Amino acid sequence: MTRIALVTAIAAAGLDDDLAPLLDACAKAGMAVQVRAWDDPTVGWGRFDAAILRSPWDYVPRLSEFLQWCERVSAQTQLVNPLPVVRWNTDKHYLAELESRGVPVVATRFVEPDMEPLPALQAFLAEHADAAEFVVKPAVGAGSKDAQRYARSQEFAAANHVARLLDADRSAMLQPYLASVDRDGETALMFFAGRFSHAIRKGPLLRPDEGPTSHLFAAEAITARTPQADEIALAQRVMQAAHEALALPEPLAYARVDLIRDADGTPRLLELELCEPSLFFAHSAGSAERFAAVLAQALQRAHA
Repeated sequence: MTRIALVTAIAAAGLDDDLAPLLDACAKAGMAVQVRAWDDPTVGWGRFDAAILRSPWDYVPRLSEFLQWCERVSAQTQLVNPLPVVRWNTDKHYLAELESRGVPVVATRFVEPDMEPLPALQAFLAEHADAAEFVVKPAVGAGSKDAQRYARSQEFAAANHVARLLDADRSAMLQPYLASVDRDGETALMFFAGRFSHAIRKGPLLRPDEGPTSHLFAAEAITARTPQADEIALAQRVMQAAHEALALPEPLAYARVDLIRDADGTPRLLELELCEPSLFFAHSAGSAERFAAVLAQALQRAHA
């Protein structure tokens, strides 16, 4: 029987709503599945046929340690999604690469640790003179942690936020806050083995004058959503661009494409989640079973 490790983190114990339905679906598909934390030094990863990254959500402040763990595990078993994908996707500079490949992304300026925060922010605000609000967040981040929404009048507070990130040797990101998020939320589209599975709506996460979450991730308001045709088309375009950028031999086992609409109503890429995204099985009947079938088929091919 195929042995699978669903990878979480000690700090995320009990927080991943996807684990229970996925455990059940994998068991029904004939796979022996166990939940194991990446930061538990007692786990023998070579005992598993594959390790599926699901909720190692504390990796952000421990990125170097986490990537080293991924490298070690990749030498012992099959890591899903694979190491080159994880390295690329844990740093949101990938947005610039996808934009260079023609993907419409939310306008983003990266501020690097050797730059001055206030002049960089002022240049961004001059470039986006019509943006009433904007967002500061780290280039390596997850769950909206260390992200905050600002009004233009809060320029100095925002510059201090950028400075704190840079002082910690973290790259920062500046993006206009698109008003459509307050009305429509985000659309997140799930793909298994390159095929669209289901979608959800995320309600707005960043509130005015509300600081970054102190928790592992910000609480989300999730509902099922039927995506529009232009959203599916863009998500497929994003997947193709990522496939080309990474020179992948086959479609990834899982991916989540997060989209929001700009002032003209055009969908734009906010994030592409290929490392450890929530897949929201509870909001689409049969989705956990579809994912388990993809895993079973991928492992059969790998061990044929």
